[in-house]
Amino acid sequence: MGLKIRMSRAGTTNRAFYRIVVADSRSPRDGRYLERLGTYNPLLPRDHKDRVVLKLERIKHWMGVGALPSDRVQRFLAQAGVMAAPTIRPQTKKDKPKAKAQERMKAAAEASAKAAEATAAG
Repeated sequence: MGLKIRMSRAGTTNRAFYRIVVADSRSPRDGRYLERLGTYNPLLPRDHKDRVVLKLERIKHWMGVGALPSDRVQRFLAQAGVMAAPTIRPQTKKDKPKAKAQERMKAAAEASAKAAEATAAG
């Protein structure tokens, strides 16, 4: 059984509230969980003490048993000093134009810069 420490959503529409729980990785996000380990309220200001509440002792126990935290929960644990922050993956370049399109854009920018210089000088 793969254990995950993750967030389970509660609250109403546009008033989100999350429970930090340990659950079987196969169970649904808001479904059955083994134990509640804390809460996260994104509606509170960042510096509010009740924004993220963690039961660190129980989290360490579950991690010792083999539970893996999700990326967001790992960020919370890194802020609490329990573990290292998750690595930030580099962004892909698939949304960028290809090489020929970049050359065309560069040539067009240079042409418009020359035209602007010519009108300013003349």
